[in-house]
Amino acid sequence: MIVAVIGTGVIGSSWACLFLAKGLRVILTDPAPFAKQDFARFLETTWEVIPKNEIAAGASKENYQFTNDILPYLNEVDFVQENGPERIEIKTKLISQIDAHTRSNVIIASSSSGIPASQFVHECKVNPSRVLIAHPFNPPHLLPLVEIIPHPGSSNSSITKALEFYKALGKTPITLNHEVPGFVANRLQAALNNKAYSLVSRGVISAQDLDTAVTNGPGLRWALNGPFQTNALGGDGGTAGFSHRLQHLGSEIQKWERDMAEHRFDWSEAALGSLTDAVGVYLDGVDPADVKRERDRRLLRILELKRL
Repeated sequence: MIVAVIGTGVIGSSWACLFLAKGLRVILTDPAPFAKQDFARFLETTWEVIPKNEIAAGASKENYQFTNDILPYLNEVDFVQENGPERIEIKTKLISQIDAHTRSNVIIASSSSGIPASQFVHECKVNPSRVLIAHPFNPPHLLPLVEIIPHPGSSNSSITKALEFYKALGKTPITLNHEVPGFVANRLQAALNNKAYSLVSRGVISAQDLDTAVTNGPGLRWALNGPFQTNALGGDGGTAGFSHRLQHLGSEIQKWERDMAEHRFDWSEAALGSLTDAVGVYLDGVDPADVKRERDRRLLRILELKRL
């Protein structure tokens, strides 16, 4: 099977490493200067992180081709993973070109982080029904989640084929029933981030302690149970436990929510500057490469434990 990876930034490169590890042939392209060299370095580092038991028999990190012009190769590919910039005008042109040059039954999956496909699929003339969003969580070569978001014209067969493709790679895909900006996981993340930004900006807590609060409290539970199961277990489990929690804490939680609504992070220039300064005190003393290595090491351990 041949997969085209359009765009080799952090997400595209991570996808390509996963595809290679699963034994697929990959054709890549990215217009950025030194993109080919950057991908080669990323691949060398990342390949060492992927567990050996997750690499398919016969898979090779050499099984790819990097090209400056992918259009002549698109009629050969069996799946497309698009990872272009998060700008509607760029995605519209890019997706229409892919649609024009691929076989009509080939799935075109966009890694868009929040732009629904209905906003950039309108110039596809061959088969827009095979276009959909397949939004991963970073890094895709490690984290299982993929959000499948069809646009109103996406066909059921395309959704099914996409689900089967990602499941075969060991991913855990979910399907949204209809489009919403930002999809589901990023909307949840954005809600938490807004509260985090507000609390730090207001001086309620330091950025470092806020990260500690998440990673040593709710983050640990969320790695095992989502909010509904967690809520239910807080009330002894099941539907009765969930209902009990709503009734027991609902009125108090509404007070928190009113206060939270009054103190939303406002995204003004002054607020952004103040937040960046506060977070900088924490992040400037940390080596990002060390953080990434430790993150990946611990992610692999958590994923291993979740499989038990």
